[in-house]
Amino acid sequence: MSDKQQHVIEELLSSYGRTYAQEAGIRLRNTPQPLYRTLVLAHLLSARIRASTAVATARALYDAGMRDPRSMAEATWQQRVDALGRGGYRRYDERTATQLGAAAELLTERWGGDLRRLREEAGGDVSRLRRLVQEVTGIGPTGADIFLREVQSVWPEAAPYIDAKALEGARRLGLPDEPDQLVESARPTEPAALAAALVRAALDRKLVDEVLARAG
Repeated sequence: MSDKQQHVIEELLSSYGRTYAQEAGIRLRNTPQPLYRTLVLAHLLSARIRASTAVATARALYDAGMRDPRSMAEATWQQRVDALGRGGYRRYDERTATQLGAAAELLTERWGGDLRRLREEAGGDVSRLRRLVQEVTGIGPTGADIFLREVQSVWPEAAPYIDAKALEGARRLGLPDEPDQLVESARPTEPAALAAALVRAALDRKLVDEVLARAG
């Protein structure tokens, strides 16, 4: 990697090197509640809506007490709709309220509300892990990628998880689209934070121009 590219990574991480879970106030650990909250966040982020709105909505659901599969399932559909609306998630609120309820019930019935059991079922196979995550109602390929990008620091078998969207951001910044090289150049930053920063670059042309200008 050239000196210029190294400067680009440093500038990117200096301003944008944080995960979406961190933005949503999630202290990610390999325990049931933060893993579930991160899955809900991935669900919200996977829609065609601003990331800031998805993050605000994840916080609104938490503030409304919907912090684990049981509390999400026990909330009424209208309570879920109202929380989604407070977060600004109005375009998809009714459908998403239904999906969140169904997903919570599935997680409880199949994995006892504990995503660590889903992880155990995958047996260290990341491809299978990605497929299992997509069995959760409302989570498609994009949502699964977001979830695995975010949790790779606590589920290290998934790391480095630098998916197609993150690599798109790398190309926009003139960086190599080789995950291992990107991760090595970003050390000591965690791959999850690097991936999130690269995704932001993929989604925001102004961010790219800003980082490139600062990097000289």
